[in-house]
Amino acid sequence: MLKKGKAIILLLILMSFVMSGCINKEPEQKMYDALEKVVAAEQVFKEQQDPLVQIEQQEKKIYDEIISLSMKEFDKIKELSNEAIDLVEQRKEHMEKERESIEQSKQEFEKTEDIINSFDDSTLKKTAEDLYGIMIERYDVHDELYTNYMASIELDKELYELFKQEDVTIEQLEAQIAKINDSYEKVLNDNEQFNVKTEEYNEAKLNFYKEAGIDVK
Repeated sequence: MLKKGKAIILLLILMSFVMSGCINKEPEQKMYDALEKVVAAEQVFKEQQDPLVQIEQQEKKIYDEIISLSMKEFDKIKELSNEAIDLVEQRKEHMEKERESIEQSKQEFEKTEDIINSFDDSTLKKTAEDLYGIMIERYDVHDELYTNYMASIELDKELYELFKQEDVTIEQLEAQIAKINDSYEKVLNDNEQFNVKTEEYNEAKLNFYKEAGIDVK
């Protein structure tokens, strides 16, 4: 039977062994853990997509109804414009949440740089560096997407405020709609590029896991 003192020493040795095993993880495993945290950080981003689409569809219906009305129904136009402005504000809130989620993702992802530098295998390190570069480009594209989307939102609000002015001219409305169309063209291009970078990143991540011998489903 172990005496109490020896039992404590043995326990401390075992604890030390377990802790050192946790601390001295292989860089490949550290990289995997870090990338999984990035996935978790973007969960809120993913949750914003469906609500955003639904709100945009609701707003489109209201817009179509507004432009179908005549000035004889001006009170209805004002009412619908206010409803549309409320929806624009909801879109803005969802976009802010999306932005915050992407920012958290970026903070987590940037931690992988030190892990990548610790790789001994030059081939695997190069694969990880390529992965890092693609993801940073993806974050940069989202910066542009966010900036242009928020600018478009402000233009939308200005349009609905114009609809509420009884003396607004067709020329004013057409000029504002032209600005909005140009702005959303940028958003569409940004969104397309963001999706491309997301696909490239996912492929690069799977390629890294394969080279690192990490089995993922």
